[in-house]
Amino acid sequence: MADHASPSQELDALIVGAGFAGMYQLLCLRDRLGLRVKTLEAGSGVGGTWYWNRYPGARCDTESHAYWYTFDPSLMRDWEWTERYPGQPEIMRYLNFVADRFDLKRDIQFDTRVTAAHYDEAANRWHVTTEHGETYTVKYLITAVGCLSTANVPNIPGLDGFKGDWYHTGQWPHGGVDFTGKRVGMIGTGSTGIQAAPVIAETAEHLTVFQRTANYSVPARNKPLTPEFKQYVKDNAEEIRQATHETLNGHQFKIDTKLATETSPEERRKIYEAAWERGGLQFRAVFQDMMASVEANSTAAEFIKGKIREIVKDPKTAAILSDIDHPYAAKRPPIDSDYFETFNRDNVTLVDVKAAPIQEITPTGIRTAEGSYDLDIIVFATGFDAMTGPMLRMDIRGRDDVALKDVWEGGPLNYLGLQVAGFPNLFTITGPGSPSVLCNMPVAIEQHAEWIADAIAHMRANGLERIEAKPEAMEKWVAEVNAVAGKTLLPMAKHSWYLGANIPGKPQVFMPYAGGMVRYREICEDVKARGYEGFVLA
Repeated sequence: MADHASPSQELDALIVGAGFAGMYQLLCLRDRLGLRVKTLEAGSGVGGTWYWNRYPGARCDTESHAYWYTFDPSLMRDWEWTERYPGQPEIMRYLNFVADRFDLKRDIQFDTRVTAAHYDEAANRWHVTTEHGETYTVKYLITAVGCLSTANVPNIPGLDGFKGDWYHTGQWPHGGVDFTGKRVGMIGTGSTGIQAAPVIAETAEHLTVFQRTANYSVPARNKPLTPEFKQYVKDNAEEIRQATHETLNGHQFKIDTKLATETSPEERRKIYEAAWERGGLQFRAVFQDMMASVEANSTAAEFIKGKIREIVKDPKTAAILSDIDHPYAAKRPPIDSDYFETFNRDNVTLVDVKAAPIQEITPTGIRTAEGSYDLDIIVFATGFDAMTGPMLRMDIRGRDDVALKDVWEGGPLNYLGLQVAGFPNLFTITGPGSPSVLCNMPVAIEQHAEWIADAIAHMRANGLERIEAKPEAMEKWVAEVNAVAGKTLLPMAKHSWYLGANIPGKPQVFMPYAGGMVRYREICEDVKARGYEGFVLA
């Protein structure tokens, strides 16, 4: 581990976060541009989101041969994934493999949380402070803090008095949790809860799942990769990279051109059955109009609800699980390994907290409007203050001491998800306003890190000291993000974290860019070709 710095260390650039984004940005700025750069990371190791999210069943929902760095074909050939969907431990091994290969850890300072970053206009420098009281003076500040890294523990009365143990899936103990013989209550049935429930149920004496919002899920059909497939990946590294650059959401599969509304019910059913058997996120790619037409989407929604009712034996439980109030994939579409099957176990109970809300946490468990549940352990699978939370946890102040939290009070104003007017030389990797969470993240991250490195290289080559988004470019871009989202069914999910709806008091604005990674890449390249149009370079 790097030594903690002496006060006021001067650097060309400082990166906050050492996950996929921070590691690649470090490599771009240090090895390609030769900058004096350092990365500060709150965790004790690399991994970012994957360092913290080590809950039972934590697994990627992107297929392994698309969920990695593609900037170096030899790196792709030298690493072998073992499963169709990599689990958290394997992703951590991969990120450590990359960090060691490029000797990144010597410039990453672990166990260091950034608390504040204030811009000094006269000096054109950012003054960054850590929780240890260290300060850094840097020209460029790049946040690589992740979209899903600020845990959301709901404010339920009585938690402080609970006599058992409680955990949030995004802050899981590194030694794990033993559920053997325990009565466990899990709150939340988003992607995380859907992954965790089957694994917890295997060893817990009893698992009670508290569901507010019913969710769709499609089987992952995870399996070990065959030697033939591993060889295929090595032989076709360049083609796989190219494929992820040519698809709407950075995956290795394309969205079919067929329209659900123009396909006969019999043919449609066959297509959905085949997609269900194949498993994974490709389910949402079988029809082009699935995310644009309510009529088309309802065919997928009804198919999945029918599958839930088929799988879950108790009709009352099946009805609660299939009482879904939003279009399919308007919220993050989970994929699972035996989630609905878990409710057929004798030691699993489903509680509908939409019908009977949680009133309080008592010293011995959870009390809802309909009764009390005795518990030894409570697991919060309640997600994150997504997209903006990790940024706003730091006290970021731009020109004239204006706080980012005040600029974002009505929603995250930004230009291209890369910069905010009034905050010169501050870049946000996969910030709100970029495709980020609607995309295969490593693909979005590589594009962002390379664009930022190119912008800094351009400034250095031309003797420029400052780059900052123009307010009018920012306003136009936010309008574009909203307009594009409005052409899809995405804003119809009212409890979605895409809108910030899971956080009380958070402004409800659709945050990611829904126009697709290909279109976004074109826009960014066009902005660059036009001399960084929409930015002031000085």
